[in-house]
Amino acid sequence: MTTPSRPADDSAELLPIATPARTRAALRALIRPDRGLALTGIGVLVAATAVGLLVQPLLGRIVDIVADGRPAGDLTLPVVLLVAVAAVQGVTTTIGLTRVARLGETVLARLREQFVERALDLPADRLERAGAGDLTARVTGDVARVAEAVRSALPEMARSLLAILLTLGALALLDVRFLLAALLAVPVQLLTARWYVTRALTLYADQRVANGAQQQQLLETIGGAVTVRGHRLEDQHTERGAGRSRKAVELTMRSVNLVLGFYGRLHIAEYIGLAAVLVAGFFLVGDGAVSIGTATAAALYFHSLFGPVNAALVLLDDAQSAAAGLARLVGVTDLDGGAEPPGVPHQKSGSHTRTRPHQETGPHQQRTASGAAVAVDAVSHAYGPGRPVLHEVSLTLRPGEHVALVGTSGAGKSTLARIVAGVQQPTSGTVTAPAGAGDPSVVLVTQEVHVFTGTLAEDLRLARPDATDAELRKALSTVHALDWAEALPDGLDTVVGEGGHRLDPARAQQLALARLVLADPALAVLDEATAEAGSAGARVLERSAEAALAGRTALIVAHRLTQAVAADRVVVLEAGRVVESGPHEELRDADGPYAALWRAWSGSRTAPHP
Repeated sequence: MTTPSRPADDSAELLPIATPARTRAALRALIRPDRGLALTGIGVLVAATAVGLLVQPLLGRIVDIVADGRPAGDLTLPVVLLVAVAAVQGVTTTIGLTRVARLGETVLARLREQFVERALDLPADRLERAGAGDLTARVTGDVARVAEAVRSALPEMARSLLAILLTLGALALLDVRFLLAALLAVPVQLLTARWYVTRALTLYADQRVANGAQQQQLLETIGGAVTVRGHRLEDQHTERGAGRSRKAVELTMRSVNLVLGFYGRLHIAEYIGLAAVLVAGFFLVGDGAVSIGTATAAALYFHSLFGPVNAALVLLDDAQSAAAGLARLVGVTDLDGGAEPPGVPHQKSGSHTRTRPHQETGPHQQRTASGAAVAVDAVSHAYGPGRPVLHEVSLTLRPGEHVALVGTSGAGKSTLARIVAGVQQPTSGTVTAPAGAGDPSVVLVTQEVHVFTGTLAEDLRLARPDATDAELRKALSTVHALDWAEALPDGLDTVVGEGGHRLDPARAQQLALARLVLADPALAVLDEATAEAGSAGARVLERSAEAALAGRTALIVAHRLTQAVAADRVVVLEAGRVVESGPHEELRDADGPYAALWRAWSGSRTAPHP
């Protein structure tokens, strides 16, 4: 199960964080496919550690030979054995750590795949409520922290724990009184660990949330810099960013003080344990119970515990930090984890149902149900209490029909389009979409088109991975983009996107429309898909969109009313309600809301009267 994370402000609803029990269960599930690798790695490390424990008795043997005044030749065997122990321990430790590291990297890769797959499948409105900063912090900081722990902390922790257990056993074999003396340090160490753990997990989780809020604020301020300057909000945004930065710094300093206190307590435990072992050795040698060499070996054993004990306890810092990051990653992978497979309707708001999102094609796809082209029944939606956007909207699109949504800003056009496309769930109501002849899907194309880094051909094949070059060219030709695509430096093999050849907004939108053609959905939803092009490119894009939509059902959020003119039917939204529906000519002559929009639009652009 997961618990909601604390929001950084009242408007954010951060993605959930998995409970400790759920995080442990997820970790076991990630390791389960590689149990053999885990057991082999640990087994080899046990052997390596056991061999290493022969060093202290051999050194004790050398001390006894010297103390007894024996010939120098008697030192040969212990020295040779020391060299052999070092060689064997080095080889087996390398093998064991390599296998443990391979296990960690495999588990980390599996976790990343699950996280990315689930993150890509999250509803857009859920991400919007959380804010981009929350997901960004998880995909960067949390993944990096878990990766760091897997690559360094996991192997070291495994080796340290084995060394501690086997060394304590070796102390008992020398004399159980040495073990009892060494155990005097344990209460201090356990209290130190408990003191640290009870504070660290919550502190690191709060630190992650604060960092996410800080990143979100930076994204909002930088992304909206033009608006911020235009409304003279620089001081307000600067103070807000400074406040979130102060919160992050405060939590960071608290974590630093926590670690310093942790180290101080560990040193006290070391001094107590070593003093106890030395005192025990003094009395045992004095009573003739053990030799000087044995007492030396006992002291060396306890001294050798400094490294692994401190490493294991210090690694609690990395472990707690990584656990906090892992809980945040598992929280995302578990979102709607118990829901039905894609394509199976699920309950929403009482008896209201709708289909679930499927895989990405173009910007988004939705697995659909058979029946009428599109049936929207009494759909309502609100972005929060007192913020209704849609009010019981009902709408039916017949197969092959092109419907244009028009209305003033804030009428609810984009919200309805996103609900029909499946990227946003309605508060109530039902949306049923068709099953196409090929891949049954709904494709949404918005004005915010992303050009992925890679060749132009690879970008197009996101919609259909098995598409041939001829099919790619045909799709580009359909949307009137083949000429400029082949004129690129390397044609379809030209690298585009970040660091590559830059495409202007009109060409990027044609690329998205070509992906739509390749995806060949039964239903296409265009949400102001020509809005990013200037007036010069608008007519080209409208021609491209018309060609891409030919022969398929389409819902078009019209940025320009020329798109409404070309549609089979126009639906007018006003304050989240359908107020008019019909062909362009009929609504234009009805002297209603659409006629007023048409007069205002055509008058400002001297558009020809169709």
